[in-house]
Amino acid sequence: MTEENPRIAMIHERITEALKPTVLEVEDESHKHVGHPGAQAGGGHFNVLVVSAAFEGVPLIKRHRMVYDAMGDAMESEIHALSIKAKTPDEA
Repeated sequence: MTEENPRIAMIHERITEALKPTVLEVEDESHKHVGHPGAQAGGGHFNVLVVSAAFEGVPLIKRHRMVYDAMGDAMESEIHALSIKAKTPDEA
């Protein structure tokens, strides 16, 4: 990220605090969704790759829930869509 994007910074902060990832990549794809209802309402589209030991022994659907829980209220306003890749260090 060459310019500081406040939403990317917020995503990094929340996921880092909750899941202590060893790898965290956040990509803003909002520009690809101009005109979509969520984009019109101001919510962004993001892809995240989260590698965390917190996912050890946790099924994929629960890993996604952990990421959504970390994002909290941002999922209602700042983020319209979040594509998640959640892996353990061994899977990465």
